[in-house]
Amino acid sequence: MSRLNDLLRQLRSENETLAGDIEREVQALADRRAFGLNFERHVPEVVELPGRRVRKGDKVRALPARGETPKPTDDKLWTVTSIDRSGGTAVAALEALDGNGHADSAVEDLVVVAEFRDPIYPGLVSTGKVERGGDKPYHAVINAENYHALQTLLFTHRGKVDCIYIDPPYNSGARDWKYSNDYVERDDLYRHSKWLAFMERRLLLAKELLDPDDSALIVTIDEKEYLRLGLLLEQVFPDAEIEMVTTVISSKGVARFGQFSRVEEYIYTVRLGSQQVALSETNMLDESRSASAKVGKQVDWLGLRRREPTARRGARPKQFYPVFIDQSTGHIHSVGDEITNEVDRNTVTAPPGTFAVWPLLPNGTEGLWGITPDTARNYLAGGYLRARNYKPATKYVAIQYLPSGTVTAIRNGDIEVSGHDPDGAVIATYRAAKGVIPKRVWNVASHNAETGGTVLLSRLIPERRFPFPKSLFAVEDTLRFFIKDKPQAVVLDFFSGSGTTTHAVMRLNKQDGGRRRSIAVTNNEVGADEQRNLRKKGFRPGDEEWEYWGICDYITKPRIAAAITGVTPGGESVKGDYKFTDEFPISGGFSENVEFFTLTYEAPLRVASNREFFKISPLLWIRAGSRGRRIEDVTTGWAVADAYGVLVDLDHTEDFLNAVAANEGVAVAYIVTDEDRLFEAVSQELPGHIEPVRLYEAYLRNFEIESGRGAL
Repeated sequence: MSRLNDLLRQLRSENETLAGDIEREVQALADRRAFGLNFERHVPEVVELPGRRVRKGDKVRALPARGETPKPTDDKLWTVTSIDRSGGTAVAALEALDGNGHADSAVEDLVVVAEFRDPIYPGLVSTGKVERGGDKPYHAVINAENYHALQTLLFTHRGKVDCIYIDPPYNSGARDWKYSNDYVERDDLYRHSKWLAFMERRLLLAKELLDPDDSALIVTIDEKEYLRLGLLLEQVFPDAEIEMVTTVISSKGVARFGQFSRVEEYIYTVRLGSQQVALSETNMLDESRSASAKVGKQVDWLGLRRREPTARRGARPKQFYPVFIDQSTGHIHSVGDEITNEVDRNTVTAPPGTFAVWPLLPNGTEGLWGITPDTARNYLAGGYLRARNYKPATKYVAIQYLPSGTVTAIRNGDIEVSGHDPDGAVIATYRAAKGVIPKRVWNVASHNAETGGTVLLSRLIPERRFPFPKSLFAVEDTLRFFIKDKPQAVVLDFFSGSGTTTHAVMRLNKQDGGRRRSIAVTNNEVGADEQRNLRKKGFRPGDEEWEYWGICDYITKPRIAAAITGVTPGGESVKGDYKFTDEFPISGGFSENVEFFTLTYEAPLRVASNREFFKISPLLWIRAGSRGRRIEDVTTGWAVADAYGVLVDLDHTEDFLNAVAANEGVAVAYIVTDEDRLFEAVSQELPGHIEPVRLYEAYLRNFEIESGRGAL
């Protein structure tokens, strides 16, 4: 390594950019794990920002000529050194980022790019809203590259997200996702490595958004990457509880000659802190075994002898003991002590008038009971241990007990004890149940991807196609396991696609009156086939005609709007009914609010000088809970809305503090000052329940710290 460092020092004097790139690659190799999941993290991702105004100092790429497809040479990165706007067409002077070359280009033929190690200073611009929810908080749909959106959300939601549900690209090789602006093909030798690098960067940010004390991450995936994903999740979340569910999404399957027909996908659940899986109405594998189906039925008793092949005397020293049976009644008289392997069971003396029953197999082999003597005595006293089917002639009797889960349910009152048998055993029946424990293999009719996904989506946005949408009811059921008892939960989906997660959260709110909020992040990528058609017509990214066909504008936003209003983009009532849980006409919509945003990229000096407040204001509103009025103008020096306040001119501190104190709903106070002393002075005067946030120090510092992550 010392020789490499010497060479890098020599190179830095000639080409600092190249030396820095090589140094990062060397460091990545040095940091590779000796064990575990190893993969190349590649050159940091690059994302194009069509529509972003070109400024001096920007990194840019040259757009292909209209009517042409991108060429490999178009990937070259340039720095804008100056812009001449004196003529009719603005012309940028460019310097190659690698130091090899200069060029001039019309600004309209350039697109700004951002490497993921570059600091960004984001804002949000509203592009519309739907309001039917009264004073309920707003869901947010953000049109953005998801890595930058996650960085943005660290300012608003660090450690505050209750659940993340994502359905990332499956890496099928069928041009279904891009790495650094290029589709990853099936024959790409680094296909899996690129996918892992792509996912790791986003999961590391997602980890910081989740509440470390009580939250969950849900990731759906298919057979192509599920093994690698499992290892990656273990590395990113070493202290979490991770489980994988196998779920049937189409019982008719995908026929593949010479292979098994694929009917399933996989769901990884990552639970942090105290997060648990809630009980379910069914066990998810057999819908006939529902919680309600047991109501009024008597509890099931199990045989006390263990049945597994390894259950032999000696395997568990405390579980070989006699149960003494009253010869006249066939009831249990008492429970004896365990005996060691050296003791012949036939030497044990039974109390007068009783005989001993041992855990013997039908062939006479000595086995084991399912519980210890102390537990058996406790169960006998409580009525949870009994003897049945007594045959005096052969001294045969079946020893039965209630499993621990049933005993706990009786003690908690979830199972009703209506009486006792003559031997003291409980007569117990199931009450209206709280639910059953779900299994890790799901086969639920409502989870069919065609009927619950494709067909439903076609009703909401007729004539608009989206590949492989998830079943709405599958997402709803999955979320319910983790946010059922969190009516104020914040749910994030940063691969939101057609917006199914937001739709599912709205359904959960309707079912229990919740005020859960979803944040849906998707880019406005245009499908590969549509791109070809648009390029033939001379359109390019950033053109209005191009952006119209992007996933966010053409699918996600219209779908969520249609779900809330019950009206299609064409103005017609949505046909059909919701099925399964909570059935009602789709045209009825939901009492919810949603606002649509596009992520913007701002100059830090303009932000710091309060000249971009309008674009930063949605972030302040979202951090305060996305409810009530948004403060968009602070020319008076201060303002207080339903959930937060902003103080710009500290000469108005007294007025600001009085207004904040008079509004019990205020949760956050943003104080614009460069001085620590003044910030602390105002903070100390705030009510204890209000979070003070310093602007723009907290904002700028958040994104400066996060800028180094993209170099992973």
